[in-house]
Amino acid sequence: MAIDARIRELGNRHQSLDLAIQQEMARPNADSLRVHEMKRQKLRLKEEIQTLQTRSSS
Repeated sequence: MAIDARIRELGNRHQSLDLAIQQEMARPNADSLRVHEMKRQKLRLKEEIQTLQTRSSS
């Protein structure tokens, strides 16, 4: 059960980062370095979610 809660938490953070990326890219002078870092964080979250999902299904 704790793994499911962690997956939900990470999913929420993933969605929040997605929204932040979209907002930053919509700005006229978007900070490409910030966008790049947020995309890296989002990818790390996705990988962690996938790892936990694999662990919980076995």
